[in-house]
Amino acid sequence: MFSELARVIGEKLSNINFLTLGLLLLTALGSAVVAYWRTVEHKSFRDFFDFAFPAEVILHPSARADVLFWVTKRAMMPFLLIPAGVTFVAAVGYGTHQAVGWLFDIQAPLIDGPAGPVTIVIFTATMLIAYDISYYIYHVAQHRFPFLWELHKVHHSAEVMVGITKDRVHPLDDLMNRIWDGVIPGVCFGIWSLIALDPVEIAIFGINVYVIRNILMMDFVRHTHFKISFGPLNNIILCPHWHQVHHSIDPRHYDKNFGLLFSFWDRLFGTHFVPDPNEDLKFGLMDRDVRDYQSLFGLYILPLKKMGGHVVRLFQRRPDVIAQPQDQSPS
Repeated sequence: MFSELARVIGEKLSNINFLTLGLLLLTALGSAVVAYWRTVEHKSFRDFFDFAFPAEVILHPSARADVLFWVTKRAMMPFLLIPAGVTFVAAVGYGTHQAVGWLFDIQAPLIDGPAGPVTIVIFTATMLIAYDISYYIYHVAQHRFPFLWELHKVHHSAEVMVGITKDRVHPLDDLMNRIWDGVIPGVCFGIWSLIALDPVEIAIFGINVYVIRNILMMDFVRHTHFKISFGPLNNIILCPHWHQVHHSIDPRHYDKNFGLLFSFWDRLFGTHFVPDPNEDLKFGLMDRDVRDYQSLFGLYILPLKKMGGHVVRLFQRRPDVIAQPQDQSPS
């Protein structure tokens, strides 16, 4: 059952790639139009093009690094990251299904028959919440622990935001994130398979959760220079402008707005920051070697070298007290 579940979810996710891409591009175009309409007084098609694709952003070394990184990473995604994400969620879900079923002597879903629309909606909502709190916890850890920060620094090294900056994530960081995603969402997944959904048919969550999440959080748009706000909805959904604050090099913005889709986690844990609507932000790192991250070597290899340094220092023996030679009594 576990292998069949992973296979079906993988097929579902592969089938929605073009749908997701189309929706994301339409969302990005709409966001560019909205941002332009609010910002520019005298409007023209040429001005809109310059606004949406400013030369100082598109031709920046960081943007070129994003393109190279995106192309090379896309080449390895089908072989590593997508199967890994599916496998870990399915494995934890299957383990939860077996353990809880044995503990409470549940042999089949408590609700017979195919899942109805209400069940699917509730399931999708709970999976969105489970995924989002999982991401928030891991994201905070990436900023708190130097070992994880060396990987996450790849994402924050972008000095301009060009949409595909969203994928400026080290493959190892992506893999570790997907492993962690298997814990909370996986447990939620396994419990639902006991309540109302067949463990194979539950693969519909691949369409509901991931597409809806990608549309709502506007991941492509929030990694651009478009200052999009959702108004009162910002209290629930993290708008692109609030996420852009997270990438800012202003010390006031450090370790703020960790959320992925929902903004209430940051308010709950005291990490939210509300920017001025007209505030200009500068992105990147304050590290002296920030320019080293604008090449494939810097994006793939440098983080691993720095992580290795942390491991070496962790296991090095550093005695707190250096033993002093003792005076020997004359024989």
